[in-house]
Amino acid sequence: MQTFLLDNKHKLFREVKDYLAIALGLFIYSLGWSCFMLPYQITMGGVTGISAIVYYATGIDMQLVYLSINAVLLLFALKLLGWRFCLKTIYAVGMLTVMLDVTQQWFLDDNGQFMQLLGPGQDFMACVLGAIAAGIGVGLAFTHNGSTGGMDIINAIINKFRNISFGRATMISDIIIISSCYFVFNDWRRVMFGFVALVIMSVSLDYYINSTRRSVQFFIFSNKYEEIADFINSKLHRGVTVLDGMGWYSKQPRKVLVVLARRQDAVNLFRIIHDIDPNAFVSQSNVTGVYGEGFDKMKVTK
Repeated sequence: MQTFLLDNKHKLFREVKDYLAIALGLFIYSLGWSCFMLPYQITMGGVTGISAIVYYATGIDMQLVYLSINAVLLLFALKLLGWRFCLKTIYAVGMLTVMLDVTQQWFLDDNGQFMQLLGPGQDFMACVLGAIAAGIGVGLAFTHNGSTGGMDIINAIINKFRNISFGRATMISDIIIISSCYFVFNDWRRVMFGFVALVIMSVSLDYYINSTRRSVQFFIFSNKYEEIADFINSKLHRGVTVLDGMGWYSKQPRKVLVVLARRQDAVNLFRIIHDIDPNAFVSQSNVTGVYGEGFDKMKVTK
């Protein structure tokens, strides 16, 4: 019974942490739009990109268009994809709608026009900074099982019924959305800025996600392997695997410790090993992703 309660408490804490992280990620994403993209009339893909184009053309608030489109899409998604997919998406759509409204108010002048904080003519720098902020914000939301809704819903539906990968569907939809801003500005320069922003956002998104999953793998050769293993278990709370090996030169059996840890634990691991056995032989290598208990949750598309 106690174990059941602890498990439920752990799951609740993880869910609360996810929702707070998604909110923070969407806040950073909305700042990228309100501070850099909208004042310099730059667009990107997704429903936020469609909403921005409608805003540039008609003056209708971006967040209202975003909410309206997502409301329609979510009605289809609830029926086709189920509540499990939609729950955090509904939360994300509501949060991003509010945050877009709030952050836009921060960057409006007395005449209701967006302030260009970087100064006039700084479109490219605004494109870069806005895309980086958007990429980091989306990456933070994605790493906590969040979504920005919109085209994610459409692409998930397409992927469910057609043999088109999620990535390809996203790429095609983004190209169409960004290219359509030409009909608003009659300026291919704006279209090019949109594609540059899309690339920078994708790179920032991938960099953030990969950086959060980077781990280290240690192979430790030491006669004091038991003491080292016990210390790593008790102090770093990391698992240790003991392998049977043999030194080919000495023809003597050796024990080899294998440890997988977060990158930030590497310094403490070296200190522990050095304090116990300064003569230990240690090999460290970077690991892109580690999945399982204590690390990232394994995500498999069924």
